[in-house]
Amino acid sequence: MSSDELRRKGLEKMNEVYGWEMPDIQGDPFFDLTVDHLFGTIWTRPGLSMRDKRIMTLTAVAALGNSDLAEIQANAALHNDELTGDELKEMAVFLTQYLGFPLGSKLDGAVSKVIKKRKKAAERGGEKDEAAERRANVNAAVQMHSGGTVHDESDE
Repeated sequence: MSSDELRRKGLEKMNEVYGWEMPDIQGDPFFDLTVDHLFGTIWTRPGLSMRDKRIMTLTAVAALGNSDLAEIQANAALHNDELTGDELKEMAVFLTQYLGFPLGSKLDGAVSKVIKKRKKAAERGGEKDEAAERRANVNAAVQMHSGGTVHDESDE
């Protein structure tokens, strides 16, 4: 597979995993590694379903106590119909027994925040500042994978 094909495959999988269109940031070695290896090679491997991979990722970010990443992953799980809100809440309860109450409750708080945001958006008929939400999600994902952010003129 050529490097261009691997990059395309990685970006497609990254978009699927996160549920939004990621920019192709060229020249950032961490982002390159993430797109080409993590999403182009690891997330596309057979053997585990997307749901399995999402559960494992949520468990890992919960173990790290990272609420921002937990929100991104919980939102993507709901967006992609991989897990329900009730299942995400149950994960948090279950994980308190293995990670401890503070980390399990931190995951529960992140899940609750995502569920509340999605419910409010649905009540408004889906009306929200989707562009701002998308920018925030993309920037969080880019920061997670490269340490940088995507600059957007509308942020000024």
